[in-house]
Amino acid sequence: MIRSIAVSLALMTSTAAIAQSVEAPINSPPAAALKGGKALPGKWDAKAREIYKTAVETPTVKGRAGENLKLANYIAGELRGAGWADSDIHVLPYTSVPGNDTAAIIARWPAEGTPKHKPMLILAHMDVVDALPSDWTTDPFELVEKDGYFYGRGSGDDKGGLVPSLVALLKLKEAGFKPNRDIVILFTGDEETQGKGAELGATEWRKWTEAEFALNADGGGGAFTRDGKPLGFGLQTSEKTFQTYYFRTRNPGGHSSRPRPDNAIYDLADALKKLQGYRFEPALNETTKVYFTERAKQEGNSELGNAMRAWVADPSDGAGADRIESDPLEVGLTRTRCVATRLKGGHADNALPQMAEATVNCRILPGVEPKVIEAELKRLVGPNVEVTPDADAGRPTPVSPLRPDVVSAYTKAVHARFPNQPIIPQMSTGATDGLEFRARGIPVYGVDGGWGVSPDDERAHGKDERIPVQSLTDNILHWESMIRDLAGK
Repeated sequence: MIRSIAVSLALMTSTAAIAQSVEAPINSPPAAALKGGKALPGKWDAKAREIYKTAVETPTVKGRAGENLKLANYIAGELRGAGWADSDIHVLPYTSVPGNDTAAIIARWPAEGTPKHKPMLILAHMDVVDALPSDWTTDPFELVEKDGYFYGRGSGDDKGGLVPSLVALLKLKEAGFKPNRDIVILFTGDEETQGKGAELGATEWRKWTEAEFALNADGGGGAFTRDGKPLGFGLQTSEKTFQTYYFRTRNPGGHSSRPRPDNAIYDLADALKKLQGYRFEPALNETTKVYFTERAKQEGNSELGNAMRAWVADPSDGAGADRIESDPLEVGLTRTRCVATRLKGGHADNALPQMAEATVNCRILPGVEPKVIEAELKRLVGPNVEVTPDADAGRPTPVSPLRPDVVSAYTKAVHARFPNQPIIPQMSTGATDGLEFRARGIPVYGVDGGWGVSPDDERAHGKDERIPVQSLTDNILHWESMIRDLAGK
């Protein structure tokens, strides 16, 4: 659900840059970002484009039966052709929710000889959010190249991460690379909906996916301003927990011609007003402390930069955290946030409502149990409002520690192309497949190397999704570098 570039861009962009972009969106990547870009050998450039085109033009959306399975089988064929053994490839059809039959693929590249380390897992997802051709300038399920960009649904989220990681492995295999640990890939088919594939991957399929750590192609990525100024590459190490609660109020009701002093809809409205004005306690973790330290440097001696420095120095400084969250690009990064997203109530125009209900979606800080937030919400709204968690309970996930080997490999890969880009740890306010593995003891790192222009290229899930053509090439080389460093020493 969270695409690497989109997250990085959203978290590292100034309001001024957004205003500038609204006036005149760019139609081609800035020259400064393209300067010094490397090319793939002709054979691999053609192969990467072939795989990318096939992936983008396979409409792997919820409700289109067989498309994820089709893409999984295609990927399996590419792996077999490159020398993977049949016994190391598993195409796994599964049902995400009734009516959504999908598939995942797991494949293993065994270590050369006796492994020196536990396996390394690479995560990505094949599915994409649907798109209507009538909403787009181009056909969303046709890969279009123009003005230095690739356009198409999933060109970024997440086929722009899946394809480079896959091509890097194929390229390394042909080059005779000998991994000193098993390398496992898991590409799922429902990250954008229920995330069942990741759950299965972290539980029932654990016999294939057990790993020391995971690298997530659906997290990380970098950004530039329109004039090519580097804004940083994010290394995602944590995610908030997704949890929905239902607020319900009940009443005996009656005829609308004789209103009661109490009313289920008014009682619910009162509870929602309390929620609107409520702020959970802010809290720092290892990731956000480094993030805000680096962001404060970017903001300089501004009000926002000073608020970031004050809060990092004193995490109990609620006013500093509030000032940070008043910036639209930093919302959700200092605390748990809950918001009403849906309403229903009443049963007839001429009857007093007997029940009113609101859906409240919460994004909970890493490591905090949803039951703790449930209890806090109950205290907030009082005993006359039922607060019930959704049956699909969220799982709190720890912050993945900043492993020196992963940080070093990511930094080296980024700086090989962009030596002036800062590397900034990130906490995602949304969710990816990585959360299922973090919750079950495997640390996960969003380390994709894709990049774009902020905010012009922030189009994941939206109209005319795109990535720079050079970003695809850069990302393949980025993944190749990371895999060599983490599985070859």
